[in-house]
Amino acid sequence: MARTTLTITSKNYSSWSLRGWLLARFAGLDFDEVVVSPDDPATRAEILLLSSSILVPCLRHDGAVVWDTLAIAEYLNEIKPEAGLLPQDRILRARCRSICGEIHSGFANLRSSLPVNLKGHFPNFRIWSRAQADIDRIVTLWSDCLAESGGPFLFGERTMADAMYAPVVTRFRTYDVRLSSRLDTYADVIMAMPEMQEWVAAAKLEPADIEELEVDF
Repeated sequence: MARTTLTITSKNYSSWSLRGWLLARFAGLDFDEVVVSPDDPATRAEILLLSSSILVPCLRHDGAVVWDTLAIAEYLNEIKPEAGLLPQDRILRARCRSICGEIHSGFANLRSSLPVNLKGHFPNFRIWSRAQADIDRIVTLWSDCLAESGGPFLFGERTMADAMYAPVVTRFRTYDVRLSSRLDTYADVIMAMPEMQEWVAAAKLEPADIEELEVDF
């Protein structure tokens, strides 16, 4: 049987690659990384939000080819139900899917004005009002989930929601977005995960920078 592969791109800049990679790791899937250079025109367009579709990450497993991040999450839940990517409770599963869908298709202003940059740090970053509205919505989502679950993850145990929002945590750290102590603790939990530590360490070793994403105000 062919080896399982996950195609990803820049670990420093690609929020979608991070999500797909975390989902596969959360599921305990054994896979090889196939890394596409961020200099590839199609990949660069995706990272810079100039592409109409997002084809990376792409999971190839047992004859299946899955390239949408939510589709990857649902596929992994099918083949690895014991991993707990979705809560066991029906109502919580619906809520988890809903907030994953929201980050998957929304928050465009946050994406464009606070791009993922794990090597960067921009203190006193001026946040555009529309991006602030996205931040406020995420704060509400996180606060409601943690209040109901008790933490340490959004639904108590680690689920696909934590993988989907992990790039947001990195954005908040990169741009010094202030959070309540409860949400700051949640951010600490995400950043302390061994998987995140591994990803961030690799991101910091990447030699190339994408000039358009090296913002500074």
